[in-house]
Amino acid sequence: MALWSPSFLSLLGLLSLLLFLHPTVAATTTTRLRIEIIRKPSHNAPVFREAPAFRNGDTCGSPETDRIHVAMTLDANYLRGTMAAVFSILQHSTCPENVFFHFLWARFEPETFSSIKSTFPYLNFKVYRFDSNRVRGKISKSIRQALDQPLNYARIYLADIIPADVNRVIYLDSDLVVVDDIAKLWGVQLDGKVLAAPEYCHANFTKYFSEAFWRDPVLPRTFDGRKKPCYFNTGVMVVDVDKWRRGGYTQKVEEWMKVQKKKRIYHLGSLPPFLLVLAGDIRAVDHRWNQHGLGGDNIEGKCRSLHPGPISLLHWSGKGKPWLRLDSRKPCTVDHLWAPYDLYRSSTTSLEE
Repeated sequence: MALWSPSFLSLLGLLSLLLFLHPTVAATTTTRLRIEIIRKPSHNAPVFREAPAFRNGDTCGSPETDRIHVAMTLDANYLRGTMAAVFSILQHSTCPENVFFHFLWARFEPETFSSIKSTFPYLNFKVYRFDSNRVRGKISKSIRQALDQPLNYARIYLADIIPADVNRVIYLDSDLVVVDDIAKLWGVQLDGKVLAAPEYCHANFTKYFSEAFWRDPVLPRTFDGRKKPCYFNTGVMVVDVDKWRRGGYTQKVEEWMKVQKKKRIYHLGSLPPFLLVLAGDIRAVDHRWNQHGLGGDNIEGKCRSLHPGPISLLHWSGKGKPWLRLDSRKPCTVDHLWAPYDLYRSSTTSLEE
């Protein structure tokens, strides 16, 4: 897939906006389309438009028996990104009513909960509390403060938090949009593996760990017996929750966090312990499902271009977030691909169709 030009990106943004505003051309059937600005409940809560009511197509199974489980963290600082991600998933789903969202938050925030309910009145979701005490004393300072927040580690405990009858879940970060049917990712065959994600074997795997790790006579042996260990991004994962529970993978990841506190073997928050436990032993997924790194690096967040090839998911991993760059009026070209899914509005006027 050729890289998109700025003029094409502008056109794409305009077309996406038209699709959102006009039900006669929308790809997903809705029973009604009412767009309005949600009244701001307080001086601190952001304002979002109410999203359309997306309905299942004729070929969909029952929302009760054919559910697609999606887990995300819920943080007021990333709420704008979460709203865009949820909107993108629903807009591109053939069976949006079958998608059930599991949100993890570190503390109860009534305004955040109210924003989700008012923006997505028809959304199937449940909110769970992640106890930050579970990682107290286990988090080591990384190269970016955002990576040190307890909620960034909630994905490690996902299997312990969501209901026991959920056997599989797609975990997604909040700084992404899905531009394909999420059912395709849900249908990935795990082939006996506990986790599936895009692998990037061209990346320099050694840089994710310190020299102290590689010099240690014992620690690098953790990769013995696996195929070539490759980097994968933990912001997009399909997880066999049952196998994760039975295999004690939460404890395995925690053990490496304890080693990190003693020997400083990595610098990147919650990612490296996942790699230490699972790199080289996951089911590889097509790269189209994580066009990551669009937020630039973890230090400066400079603009990056899209990688060649088809795209099903755009991910602004890295320091730069599209909503912040757009608000600063210094967006990167790729940020215009996120903008059509942004439900945020700063005014309180309403629009009815």
